[in-house]
Amino acid sequence: MRIAATPLTAALAGLFSALVWPRLWPLFGDSGSSGSIGLVVATLVVIALPAHAFVVGFGRRQAGQAGTLDTALLKRIGAWLAAAGVTVGISALIGTA
Repeated sequence: MRIAATPLTAALAGLFSALVWPRLWPLFGDSGSSGSIGLVVATLVVIALPAHAFVVGFGRRQAGQAGTLDTALLKRIGAWLAAAGVTVGISALIGTA
């Protein structure tokens, strides 16, 4: 599967994670070891998988030159974090968080 990661897909992944994670968190509060397994799975599905798919992308990339930064990846990471932060901020302002 080839998913082309762009700043827009990264921002949408951040928006998704920021909207879904706060609603899942209370389900895994103090429920012992079975809750911690669910917490790990939820973290993988709601945060790690969208981040990998839509920020990093799937598929092979050409190797960059040694000593250089992948600025496109840094921009996508910034878009992901910014969208999540803005979503959390707006949720807090309107009282849904």
